[in-house]
Amino acid sequence: DVSSPKHGKVDPGNMPHVGGNMWAGGTGGRDTAGLGGKGGPYRLDAGHRVYQVSQAEKDAVPEEVKRAAREMGEKAFKRRLKEIQMSEYDASTYERFSGAVRRQVQSLRIILDNLQ
Repeated sequence: DVSSPKHGKVDPGNMPHVGGNMWAGGTGGRDTAGLGGKGGPYRLDAGHRVYQVSQAEKDAVPEEVKRAAREMGEKAFKRRLKEIQMSEYDASTYERFSGAVRRQVQSLRIILDNLQ
C-alpha cells in the first residue's frame, strides 16, 4: 500500500532498486521519486532498467496520496526553476521549443553515440 510521497534515500553507489519504499531513483516501487512505480511525487531516472507496475495498481492509489504527490512534485519543480533562475513562463516556452525538436535531437544523439 502507498502511504505518503517522499523523495527517498539516495544510494551513494547508484545500485538499481526495484520495488520497495526506500530509494530515490528506483523503479516499480511506491511512494518514492522514481520511475514505473506508484504514489511517488515525481519522476526520477537513475539510469537503470525500468520495471512498471500495472495501471490498475496506479489507479488504486488513494486520492489524498495522489494530491500530496502532485503538491510535492510542484514544489520540487518550482524549487528547481528557482535554482536555475528560470520562470514558469521560461519553462513553458523552453518546453514548447524543445518538444518541437525532441525526435530530431534523439536521432542525433543516437548517431553521435554510434560514431563515438
